[in-house]
Amino acid sequence: MRGWPITVLMLSIVACSSDNTGPGNPPDVPVALISTTLDGAVALSWSDNAYTADPANFQDYRIYSTSYDLASDQCGTDWSLEGTTVAPEFLVGALTNGVSSCFAVSAMSQGGAESGRSEVRNDTPRPDARNIVLFARQVQNAGSGFRFWKDGNADRQAQDSELGLVLPGSDTTIDFSVERDGTGALFLTPVRQGTGVEFYADLPVDDLTSVDIAPCLQSSDPASCARYTTTPIEASPGFGYVFELESDDPTDPYLRYGALRVTHVGKTFLIMDWSFQTDPGNPELMVGHPAGVR
Repeated sequence: MRGWPITVLMLSIVACSSDNTGPGNPPDVPVALISTTLDGAVALSWSDNAYTADPANFQDYRIYSTSYDLASDQCGTDWSLEGTTVAPEFLVGALTNGVSSCFAVSAMSQGGAESGRSEVRNDTPRPDARNIVLFARQVQNAGSGFRFWKDGNADRQAQDSELGLVLPGSDTTIDFSVERDGTGALFLTPVRQGTGVEFYADLPVDDLTSVDIAPCLQSSDPASCARYTTTPIEASPGFGYVFELESDDPTDPYLRYGALRVTHVGKTFLIMDWSFQTDPGNPELMVGHPAGVR
């Protein structure tokens, strides 16, 4: 597979072009760079135009990265070479969840001439997990509730032991429980105050990684987004959901967002994949809200 079914936020800036100091003609600049957010990694893919335009002149692609400052919406200036590849895709691994980076790609010729760099993408790895089973609370209370992140030591940092907690559905500190109605349908039901949920899209999504930017709901104020619903939402196989989550700490002004994709819905339990953006204020799985909450 030579790409992923997802696009992410594209920065309006472009990385500085590299100097074409090598002999010969540089290949075309790579275009259409996209990324897929993973757990501790980012998958990059782009158009193979530099190769297809002149296969005899093409040698390989070079992948660069630098830091990203969310507050200023700017990439750093100290670019590093992540690696090279002949395919129009690259997996950047060994990344820290919640730490953003900017990425760009160039192409090298057989004679050593380097093209300019592609437009920049920024991305932020986030923790996730697959094939988590939650029971309907009416069948089994234990294992019918879920909490994306519970800051047990109050340090505002997400440790592995604080993420993806499967808890009793009767626990009032959970983000949601799985409830079964009289028809046998299963519902994702927000529990904790400040928790809301929305469908990510009107149609099923291919994978958990397809759930990217938290939807901004239309509000009476064009400069802000409406809050997510606190009413139960039916769990349907293949659909993606985004949860809006307030912090337990009243001095923490940030909303955070978790995503899940339901893979199976039975009579007594469902199976799901989940992810959580640990970087507060990050635009991936994060949108602005009124009343001073960012």
